[in-house]
Parts: sequence; C-alpha cells; structure tokens
Amino acid sequence: MILSFYCDDTNPYDAPPEALKIFLDFAASEGIAGEASVILGYQWAGHGLLSRPAAKDQEAFLEQARRAFDCGIDTHFELMTHNGLFDFAGLCEPAGAIHEGLWLYEPAVSQAEYEAYFENIIAEGGRAGVRYTGLTWPGCGCPACSQRYQELHRQGITEPNPGVWQALLSLAQRGRFRGKTVPCFFGGALEHSSARLRASGGGCAIYELAPNAEDYLALWLNDPAYASADYYISADGQSGRMIDLFRRGEPYCLFYAHWQGLNPLNGAGWAAFTEVVKRVQKHLKDQAVWMRPSACAASLNT
Repeated sequence: MILSFYCDDTNPYDAPPEALKIFLDFAASEGIAGEASVILGYQWAGHGLLSRPAAKDQEAFLEQARRAFDCGIDTHFELMTHNGLFDFAGLCEPAGAIHEGLWLYEPAVSQAEYEAYFENIIAEGGRAGVRYTGLTWPGCGCPACSQRYQELHRQGITEPNPGVWQALLSLAQRGRFRGKTVPCFFGGALEHSSARLRASGGGCAIYELAPNAEDYLALWLNDPAYASADYYISADGQSGRMIDLFRRGEPYCLFYAHWQGLNPLNGAGWAAFTEVVKRVQKHLKDQAVWMRPSACAASLNT
C-alpha cells in the first residue's frame, strides 16, 4: 500500500522558517514522502510577496522550500493568496475580489483565464526558485463563498470548471510543472481511494488524487483535541485508518494535514505525526511504501 499526505497552508508566518527545516530533515531521514504547499501571496498584505522577499524570515522559508523535493516533499500552489484573486499587473489583491477556491468552480471562467492565472503563479515561483508539482484547492467557508457554492450546487455544479483541468494540461505539455503528470487535491476525505484522470494528452496527464484519511494532526485550528496517532495506526499496529485500508486492499492511504497543526515548533499535531511515522516503520515497514503525490500520479500514467 502506498502512503502519502498533503500539508496545506505551509508558510513562514504561523511558525518560524526553522519549522520547515525540521520537517524536511525529518522527512528525509525517515524516508517518508508527501506534499506541502508554497503559497506565494499567503497573508501577503501584511508581509509582502514570498516570491519577492522583503524580510529574513521569508528568504529563510524559501531556502527550505527550494530543497523540499529533494527531501521527498512535493510542492503545490494552493493558488496565489488562498484568499482573493490576485492582480499580477498591480501586484495586489483587490478589495472584494472573488476567492480563488470558488473561482475554480465558476462556470463562466474560460480555460485561457485559468491558464494565464496559473502561469503567473508558476512564474512567480520561478522568481523564488520554487518549481511546482501540482495544485491544491484553497477551501473557504466564508459566508459569501458558502452562499455561492450553494447556488452552484442547486444548478448541478459540484465539480471544478473543466477549464481548470485543460489549463493545467496545457501548462504540463509546455513543461511548466516539474513533471509531466500533475496531481491535484480537491475536497475532503473519501470513504474509498480515488484517483481520477481529469485530462491527458501528449504524454501528460492531470490526476485528482483524493485523500481517504482525515486530518487528525490538530487541523488548521492547532487544537490538540484533534491530534491522534491512534486514528491512523494504533500502538500495536492492529487498528486505525491505515490498517483498515490495508486490510481492504486499497491501493493507498493518502491523508491530509495543515501547517498550523503539523509544524514541529508550535504545532499540536507534530508529536502525533512523528508517532505515526514511528509506528508505520515498526508495523508496516515491509507492507507499505511512502510515495510523493507526483510519483503516485506518474505511476498511474504508464
């Protein structure tokens, strides 16, 4: 069984940049693999753009982000701001701009608009020396987004605009991602493993890899009440979500986390995360393999 994970909201503001170094060193030393977002405009108004660092903590964070892939960790863009749509010409987030996550579902947006926006993010990543492997949906539960999502659902629109997948495919075909196969993360945990081919052509493919295990690593709330190694695998290796999926013959266990809770300096979920890795190494060492999402997707595109 393949083991992997997504970590949302990775940034130098919720925890010092040293946290990312500790995390990457741990991943490399333990041979684990997964993904962590680099959001260049995250909380940008108070800090400036990560791709144009103006502070030591930003540059220190980018220094670590550049080595993530070599440590077994993919890098996704969770779009540009994880908030409102960014104005790349004015280098600002206009007041009242539609939120990026919702924008991915809007039926009136063209493939060309998506492609141009994603291209701008990738270019900003290039300025910072960060090469992206995929895309993660920036979820939002604000009143305006929630109301619009409900309206779209009543219209039968429950999935991203197909132009999103075609835009990503076009970028992959032009070599704008690290690999030819691009993994994407939308939505929450599912009952069964799900790897959906969303677009393909020219030797490239876009896959939606949905997680099938929840975040019990303190969530974005950084709440210890939501931190539990036992949820994933018990101390004796006989129960937990990973064990259930393994016994059912599922191809992977893909879980997700949030930097606010996972990070090793002030995250209430770090101890649970490291304990999960310890238990996996002890009980599943010969039965499971850690694999980054981009490698999972590449294995499907053969």
